Amino acid sequence: MDTMQIILIAINIIGGILVIGSYIQGARAHPGRVGEAWGNVPTSIRPVYTISMFTAAAGYFAFSYFTIFRLDPEEVAATNSFSYAMFILAYALILFPSAIWMPLTFTMLEKPSRLLWWAIRVTLFIVGTGSLGLLALLLILNHEEPMWLFWLAVAGAILFCIQTALLDALVWPVYFPLKNSR
Repeated sequence: MDTMQIILIAINIIGGILVIGSYIQGARAHPGRVGEAWGNVPTSIRPVYTISMFTAAAGYFAFSYFTIFRLDPEEVAATNSFSYAMFILAYALILFPSAIWMPLTFTMLEKPSRLLWWAIRVTLFIVGTGSLGLLALLLILNHEEPMWLFWLAVAGAILFCIQTALLDALVWPVYFPLKNSR
């Protein structure tokens, strides 16, 4: 296994622990208030979010398997106009800001401010940008992997982008309360 792949695995492990840990900590520190993180998202579209969360998670595993275990970092650098490090950057843009969304959201619920609201928007924008960047890298990738694995990774990245770049970054903030902020 190449050093770059080990770095990407480490980012996934550390970032994954931070994301899941932030959700667990948020739920434990705010019992009975987790539902408030929905903001004013109508109950009629919450099932769309729930389904999307599961398909995005499945998509994450599909494109992560492909990028971590099926791509050769040296081959990526030799056959593309970008290096494997761009995948590392995309994952960092996805995972590390994702880990601060829940703490920012609960802070906003407790002490609303325009600054916090914008911090949440920027955080979600960064995650969405990282997701779209990863999808773009896959789409312009020259590779020798089986086509079905490649297209499974692309489909997974599309599902992930629907959640992160569309629902989280664009739809959710419309419904998240800014009222009572300074």
